[in-house]
Amino acid sequence: MSTTTTDSRAELTLRGLVLGALITVLFSAANVYFGLKAGLTFATSIPAAVISMAVLRSLKGATLQENNIVQTVASAAGTLTSIIFVLPGLVMIGWWTGFPYWTCFFICVFGGVLGVMYSIPLRRALVTQSDLPYPEGVACAEVLKVGSGEAGAGVEESRAGLSALVWGSLVSGVFALVTATRVFASDVVRTFRLGGGVTVFDFFLSFALFGVGHLVGLWVGVAMGVGALIGWIWGVPHFSALSPDMAGVADADLTHFALTTWSHKVRYVGAGAIGVSAIWTLAKLIKPVTAGLRTALQASRTRAAGNAALLPRSERDIPIGLVGLISILCILPAGMLLAEFGSASGLTAHLPWLVVSGVIYIAIMSFLLSAVCGYMAGLIGSSNSPLSGLGILAVIGYGLVALLGLNGADLVHDGPALVAYALIVTAVVFANAAIANNNLQDLKTGQLVDATPWKQQVALVIGVVAGAAIIPPILDVLNHAYGFVGSPGPARTQPLAAPQAGLISALAQGVIQHNVDWSLILTGGEIGIVIIIADIVIRRLKPGAHLSPLAVGLGIYLPTQSTLMVVVGAIAGHLYDKRAERTRRPEAVKQLGVLLASGMLVGEGLVGVLVAAVVAFSGKDFPLSLVNDAFADGPAVWLGGGVFALVIYLLYRRTARALA
Repeated sequence: MSTTTTDSRAELTLRGLVLGALITVLFSAANVYFGLKAGLTFATSIPAAVISMAVLRSLKGATLQENNIVQTVASAAGTLTSIIFVLPGLVMIGWWTGFPYWTCFFICVFGGVLGVMYSIPLRRALVTQSDLPYPEGVACAEVLKVGSGEAGAGVEESRAGLSALVWGSLVSGVFALVTATRVFASDVVRTFRLGGGVTVFDFFLSFALFGVGHLVGLWVGVAMGVGALIGWIWGVPHFSALSPDMAGVADADLTHFALTTWSHKVRYVGAGAIGVSAIWTLAKLIKPVTAGLRTALQASRTRAAGNAALLPRSERDIPIGLVGLISILCILPAGMLLAEFGSASGLTAHLPWLVVSGVIYIAIMSFLLSAVCGYMAGLIGSSNSPLSGLGILAVIGYGLVALLGLNGADLVHDGPALVAYALIVTAVVFANAAIANNNLQDLKTGQLVDATPWKQQVALVIGVVAGAAIIPPILDVLNHAYGFVGSPGPARTQPLAAPQAGLISALAQGVIQHNVDWSLILTGGEIGIVIIIADIVIRRLKPGAHLSPLAVGLGIYLPTQSTLMVVVGAIAGHLYDKRAERTRRPEAVKQLGVLLASGMLVGEGLVGVLVAAVVAFSGKDFPLSLVNDAFADGPAVWLGGGVFALVIYLLYRRTARALA
């Protein structure tokens, strides 16, 4: 077939790469802040595509495929922010006091680029020759197609989509800024005694959390709600009642006692539930992933036996030989990074085993997770994939591998350094998993918009490098401004939860230093098994309904500050979609809701980073405060709650009528 005309179109352009990199800065900042605060990140593909179409529309020669490259760069970098599920653990265990730029940069680059390379052989098996739904990839392709319309409904829907995204960003950003002044309360906290123990709920007035709820959907929201009930209606009261200190706790100290119980007991129950759920998910994927890999290898041999030039443009990947070379150039320097870190950490006596085992573990585990993540992204979407569960398995796996070759090691003396080393290895593997989780989703979008695979794969690599460059300084600013829950040093007023990083670092300590209460994790595992059975029953009784075991585990593990508003957002988003079904363009109206919710995350995330910078440089907890404590703890609560509810109603009402 002739490709002269299509090959001359604008696709991998300098302006597209620059625009993608600029969007990367914005969305990466938002994702890092929000991921550390709530334990959840958001997919950046659709909002990046909308921004790209709005910017490039007025420029000569802009194409659908060029817009696709922009969202590819931005989404790869946005996905790489999932590295925050591991790296803060090094601060939380006291090994780092900040985030060394080049160490963090190279961890992200080596792992991320390896994720791009490993996903290339899987493209045909899991994308072009697969019936996996790829919900986010398909949605992004539809947004791009609609936005490329020259007239009529395409232009109208594109403008309405950009308007929804901008309004969501502005409103959530302004509300976050007002809460920083304490004129509006940021959350509603209530503590009460229950069943001989104590519990607390923290209802965080966050548009971003609300937007996350809308994006993850009703059933994931319900599952998180179930997890929150297990953790805070049963777990915290149960374990606090068992404490001999409960009887002597004064009313003024109940909140602190409840949160301490959650931190020291209940989050390990959640870890057990997440671990069992992740293993269950991986077990279900063994057969399809194996079949996918077999098909990919067969396709590779077929292409190698023929003339690659005869392949249609839409089937041209980065050559497999170059993929192998780049993979080696990621794995070997990663080994050098491990050697330098191990030597500086006082592990010289164990360095040969640690470096060899680390390099082999990165090479093999990264490929396995690429296949698993690619399949999961195709099945349930990148945003809903259980990355944190895979991180748990990765850190436990390497902790056990490391101990195999350290017979006779002084774990009392070397234990902290070994924990830190295990986290570095896990971080490289996790960066790979995060990128692979996103890549195949992007490549599905590319397939649907007739993109050139190798050009999109180059854009993915550029997105990884752009994200790696911006993530470390953002982490540093947030660390100095807020700190992390459980980190050594002075207590912070509003530390960031960084839940996955805390969990993964705690498990690394537990495996290597034998100081974790495994009975709590086993209890969580038993709960996970019950939830898995319940999920199977629900799926059979009501098609379309489900109770995600991983989401339940996350609900147990996270503080209520991070879960309750997500549940509300999921229910509200479901009601919005029901209303959209009664309009003349239901799918378009639903998509506007997705863009509105995406804007909510972006606006609050960006303002959060800016406020964090002000806090860091001022040295004050509330440098923008305009009111005293009495107002902030009283009228501000009712004022903030009332305005929040009213604005949500008005935003949904406006969005639902945008295409009337």
